[in-house]
Amino acid sequence: MKFIGAHVSAAGGVDQAVVRAHELEATAFALFTKNQRQWRAAALTPETIRAFRNACEKYGYSSAQILPHDSFLINLGHPQAEPLEKSRAAFIDELQRCEQLGLSLLNFHPGSHLNQIDEAACLRRIAESINIALDKTTGVTAVIENTAGQGSNLGFRFEHLAAIIDGVEDKSRVGVCIDTCHAFAGGYDLRSEADCTTTFAEFERIVGFQYLRGMHLNDAKSAYGSRVDRHHSLGEGNIGTTVFSWLMKDSRFDNIPLILETINPDIWKDEIAWLKSQQRDPALTQ
Repeated sequence: MKFIGAHVSAAGGVDQAVVRAHELEATAFALFTKNQRQWRAAALTPETIRAFRNACEKYGYSSAQILPHDSFLINLGHPQAEPLEKSRAAFIDELQRCEQLGLSLLNFHPGSHLNQIDEAACLRRIAESINIALDKTTGVTAVIENTAGQGSNLGFRFEHLAAIIDGVEDKSRVGVCIDTCHAFAGGYDLRSEADCTTTFAEFERIVGFQYLRGMHLNDAKSAYGSRVDRHHSLGEGNIGTTVFSWLMKDSRFDNIPLILETINPDIWKDEIAWLKSQQRDPALTQ
């Protein structure tokens, strides 16, 4: 089964994100459990936790269908000691918030070397940060998102993801989320079915589908291999619709959150409906 949704707002409380996902007729959703542009947030109250859990039960969302995202400020590969410790503490807090809400995944951007340490050292530091965080938490999988490679961000090559996973001690609690816009901008072509086959064969060889815990389904304003992160609505960018139709028919992408982060929330319901429609083989409906 495909779990298809969007990254919805949690304005008014995290339980409202559940309601918004239901209104989109989504079978998955993503959210921030706190303001993503602030380091600290008020602790989750028992009332907030109960409201979120009750909403998930009411509308039929399990933790397998929900892909929360951490703060954009966190850099688990930071080359300097003080910002690194601040990032690690914030990441642990994000994992603990997921624990409290009954969530089993936390999506995050791996980190940036800021041109101060080399890539290998930064990747080792990211893995060390994950180990520290997992040791202080339970039940939540750290889900590394591939990046477009903008600036000094790492994670734009499958080899980066594999290197981080290799350094994580508890491999049962680490996974990856593949963003189609980021992959395309990072140099993985997705414009034809042959391109999709090649790209995901490379993913299987280097990372492995056993680590795939979610996807972000985005077209790209940015050019192929540009390492520029600019999302677009499905079919309106440089990738086109082929990859999204192809993914919907491939069982390797079943039972994980498939999340839109496209630029026009007004058409998310239509995009979700279109993605659902692509699961059917037209030859079988004629």
